[in-house]
Formats: sequence, structure tokens, C-alpha cells
Amino acid sequence: MQILLKSWIPAISEGPNHSWKDQTVPNNSKPKSVTYADAGVDISRADQAKDRIKFLAQKTFNRNVLGGIGGFGALYRLDMQRWKNPILVSSADGVGTKLKIAFELGQHRTVGIDLVNHCVNDIAVQGATPLFFLDYLASGRLDPEVTESVVTGLAEGCRANGCALIGGETAQMPGFYADGEYDLAGFIVGAVDRDKMITGASVKAGDVLIGLPSTGLHTNGYSLARKLLFEVAGYKATQYVTALKEKAGTELMKTHRSYLHVIQKLVSAGLTTGMAHITGGGITENLPRILPKNTAAQIETGSWPVLPIFEHLRELGQVSEDEMMRTFNMGIGLIAAIPAAKFTRAKNLLDRSEEKFYVIGRIVKGERRVQYI
Repeated sequence: MQILLKSWIPAISEGPNHSWKDQTVPNNSKPKSVTYADAGVDISRADQAKDRIKFLAQKTFNRNVLGGIGGFGALYRLDMQRWKNPILVSSADGVGTKLKIAFELGQHRTVGIDLVNHCVNDIAVQGATPLFFLDYLASGRLDPEVTESVVTGLAEGCRANGCALIGGETAQMPGFYADGEYDLAGFIVGAVDRDKMITGASVKAGDVLIGLPSTGLHTNGYSLARKLLFEVAGYKATQYVTALKEKAGTELMKTHRSYLHVIQKLVSAGLTTGMAHITGGGITENLPRILPKNTAAQIETGSWPVLPIFEHLRELGQVSEDEMMRTFNMGIGLIAAIPAAKFTRAKNLLDRSEEKFYVIGRIVKGERRVQYI
């Protein structure tokens, strides 16, 4: 079969007269049928990925999850036998540029755990129990093995925190992300009875501030950390760093810790008036979020061991103390305000649970800010 393509070109002629003629171009092939895969979205690969992750998600289900995987919306039944006057508490977050380290090392499982633990902590400090979790995973070209690894971590984190991974979005966005890279975000919903909410409203001058140690950077401050370690110092992610006694990448990939279980112990015993998850913004920005009017937090620097990673970052960039304290957690991932009269009980509870903690300051009169002494 011949396909006639009509094009118009000026003919060569002498004199003032010009003529035009049709050009017939033979073509022995049919026009190619363009598919979604040609545009960079491979539905077959997406189906493979979904098959891999269905089993992982279902292992986190409990009797409150209704239906299976594949609906337009995930269904969850709120147990009204458990909650008398339930308040839903939600939070959304991401892993940030810690993902850049995961890409370089090919280590994708732990970022899923990071994401779940971060979101769990955000609602647990208000007294909430995690109910269910949804994720958003977007990449330029879907890799089923990477997807499975990420979701393995998500499922592991959900099981450890007692919540169900009931849904999410796996998006292919060709041209939007670099090859081999993806973005990861999560959304969590929990519940707490109204009369058991921890809002910080009852925090008052004289309360003791205790800090629970972090495992490292958790999921915050990575843009500055990466600049200092990989640009200023010139380290490679796989390079052993004497000051850290670790490879740089190993140190940066340490998992964001969940404080859920220790929080639940403090809350159920009625021993805390307010708690702050120390994430982006450090102690400087996060602790004032739970302070009532006319109160301030007095933090005693040197009252807890600062992890080597933070000391090394400060030295590499000659970073000011103020900048360090408002960028990194500095080794403290959770702060709880404990009424002075209940401190001994709280100490005994934490000691019995083998939970390490440090007395790092107290609540004083002031204007909702952190004072370092």
C-alpha cells in the first residue's frame, strides 16, 4: 500500500513564472500505534508492582479494615467499643532529601520505616493511637523491585506501630523525576478520646523537661548535612569517616526512631502534660509548639550527649550553635514535660522500661520560646 503525503514545494523554473506540483512519497509501513508505555508509563510494570505489594499490605490488616486492596478508597471501621468520644488525629510528611542517600546506596527498605515512624510520632505526642496509614510513591519509571523494597519497609513500620497500611498511590511520572529516583510521602490517621488528648495546655512553670535520645538525624536537616559531608568535606557515601566511626552513608541512613510505646506508657500513667517531636526546626522551633501563653522552655545545653554526627557537621561548616539547634535534633528526638510532683514516678517507669532519658531543662515563666542556658 502506498500512502500519499502531500507536500508543497516551489519548482525550479526560469523566468518569472513559477509552478507547483504534488509530491508522492512511497511508504511501505503503517503508522505506529502509540501507547501509554511509549509515553513512559508502563501499566504492566505497575501491575507487577501492585502484585508484589498486595501481600505486604495485607499482613498489616486488622479486623477494622474492611474489604481488600483495589478499591477507589480504603475502608476502615472505627471501633466504637474502644473509643468513647473519639477525636481523629492526622498528619502527613515525607522523607526529604534523605532519599538521595537511599538512591546512591540502593537502600530503600529503611526509608519506608522512617516515614511511618515520623508520622506516628507526630500524632502520638497528642496522645493518639495510630489506626491506618497511606503512602504516596512517585517515580519517573516504576521499578517493581524498588517499589517492593520501599513497601516492605512501610509494612514493617506499620506492623511495629500497630497500624494498618490500607492504601496509597504509586505514580509513574516520566520526565518529572530523574532515572532511579522517586519521592515518598505518607499520611496517617489515629484516634484519641477527647478527655485524654495531650495538647500542652496544662504545661506550667516548674514542669521538668526530659529528652529521649534520637538515633541520628532521623529525617531532618539532610540538605545541610549532605552539603557539609559531600561538598565541603568531599566524602563519598561509602567512605569510612573516622570522626563518625561509620561510613558516611551508614550514619545518614540510621532509622528514624518511633517513640510510640514509651509515649503510651507515659500517657496511660498520666505522667506528662505535653510532648514535642523534635523534627525539622530542632528544639528551637518544635518545643514552643506545646507551650501555653506566659511559659518558656529553659534548656540546659550539655545536659545530654550530643552524637558525633552533629559535632562533626558543626566542625565541617563552622556552623553556629543557634543554626545547629534550629536545624538538627542534636541527639534528642522527643521532649516530654513532666510535672515536678510526678517526676519520680516517671523516672521509675522509664527505668523499669529500660528507656534511656535525660533531664534537659524545665518550664519557666516567659513568652513561648526556648532559652538555652
